[in-house]
Amino acid sequence: MSGDGLLPTELRAWMVLLAATGAVEQQVRAVVKERLDVSHDEFLVLCLLAEVPQGLRMTRIAEHLGRPKTRLTYQIACLQHAGLVTRKSVCGDKRGVEVVLTDKARRLLTEVSEPVSERVVQALGRIMGPTQREAMRALLPDFVEPSDAE
Repeated sequence: MSGDGLLPTELRAWMVLLAATGAVEQQVRAVVKERLDVSHDEFLVLCLLAEVPQGLRMTRIAEHLGRPKTRLTYQIACLQHAGLVTRKSVCGDKRGVEVVLTDKARRLLTEVSEPVSERVVQALGRIMGPTQREAMRALLPDFVEPSDAE
């Protein structure tokens, strides 16, 4: 534990991460609603599926995103209705359902990825201090100082 304050270093880091996550979510929510007409949580599902071309089982999506399966079922139904995902039964498993992005979703994600990425960088730049920004640059090479992001 550090003598720099009341909270241990790990808890302070966690609080910075939560604040940064909240700031990013707020910025991303507006863009994806306007450009894709989906909720932030539905956008997270699309992003997760974008990284796995062959699709994922619903149970794995729920695990990755920490969402209850019932809520995920509703979100997937909304995405399917919008033509952004397809669902299919998993061969050999009556209860297994796999979800895959449609070509429409891939095209829309390609179109929206740059504006969303810009919003992520801006939000992180406003919330994080110099030390956190330096650490973030190791993960996001294009991360800029807040004055450059405005």
